[in-house]
Amino acid sequence: MNFQKIILILTALAVFSAASQVGAQTAPISVDSLPPDEFSRARVLNVGSPQERTIAGQTETVQNIEVRILTGKEKDLKISIEQSDVFRLSEAQKVKKGDLAVVLKIYGPDEPTYYLTDSYRLPSLAWILAIFFGLVFFFGRWKGFTSMLGLAFSILILALYVVPRILDGAEPLQVILTGALLIVLCSLYLAHGFNKRTSVALLSTVLSLGLSALLAALFVHLAKLFGTGSEEAFYLQIGPGGTLNLRGLLLGGIIIGALGVLDDITTAQTAAIEEIRRADPRLSFTELYRRGLSVGREHIASLVNTLALAYAGASLPMFLLFSQDNRQPLWVILNGEFIAEEIVRTLVGSAALVLAVPISTFFAAYFFSRNKK
Repeated sequence: MNFQKIILILTALAVFSAASQVGAQTAPISVDSLPPDEFSRARVLNVGSPQERTIAGQTETVQNIEVRILTGKEKDLKISIEQSDVFRLSEAQKVKKGDLAVVLKIYGPDEPTYYLTDSYRLPSLAWILAIFFGLVFFFGRWKGFTSMLGLAFSILILALYVVPRILDGAEPLQVILTGALLIVLCSLYLAHGFNKRTSVALLSTVLSLGLSALLAALFVHLAKLFGTGSEEAFYLQIGPGGTLNLRGLLLGGIIIGALGVLDDITTAQTAAIEEIRRADPRLSFTELYRRGLSVGREHIASLVNTLALAYAGASLPMFLLFSQDNRQPLWVILNGEFIAEEIVRTLVGSAALVLAVPISTFFAAYFFSRNKK
């Protein structure tokens, strides 16, 4: 659970507690009648010296941080925010004079309370994005530009079709499968052009994706997974979308994760077969398939390891947290739904790329061996 979510939970509990106490003494105050929380950007003007205080027998270190609001209806307002060490922030995480930060204003029954929730990092992200675009355009040239268009279409499909449809109550697995097909169609042709090679890769990707969906459904059923092993699933359950099909959402997430691997392996295999055919037009279908499969085995050996490390890296903090839990034996930790979900996610992705190699090699060898030119 990250820093911002902890703050939001604790402050919400504080507001509910204060509202209940005031309601016990006077007329009850409805939380729904309070104005919504407000976020704004602010610049840190001064950071006070740390001081210790004791509350209910617990000693904590606090310091006052003076900020100036930069956006919203309270622009140019100077406020003092008290920050404690309850979250054990490292020195790098603590704000300094001149830093930009995000301020949260929460309305309570008496007066609003301000919190520093995060650093303001959007300008830095814009520079990082610009550097990435520059590298892609410089080394990829026109292919790099079209691949970025494919990426943009993929994000738009997820944001404008997949997410709204799921929030509207549609079956997540069906929506994500449809969205995945649209993503493959747009990204492959935009990145690689409208040609025979891309069409063969598209056919191989669609077939491999269908088999991956069947494998994901089978593995999730055998492992008795219900999509409740993550922190995000917990928030979805207690939030307005509590009626969402979390198992379908889990299956859809596995398929989207496998899609990136399939895209890479099918295009690489198809390109390898076509280049082998151009080098020796006399090769038969059988010989093309055999040589292509030899190349594909190298892809499998490298991508299985890459995929496992990618999933492990994304979940590394949670793995460390579980490793520090000495109250539970290892088999109980491995049996937990969070770990089981990551295992199934990795295995489905790995199985998808293993299946994609012979499928894409077969179709590429078949279609290119028929080309007599």
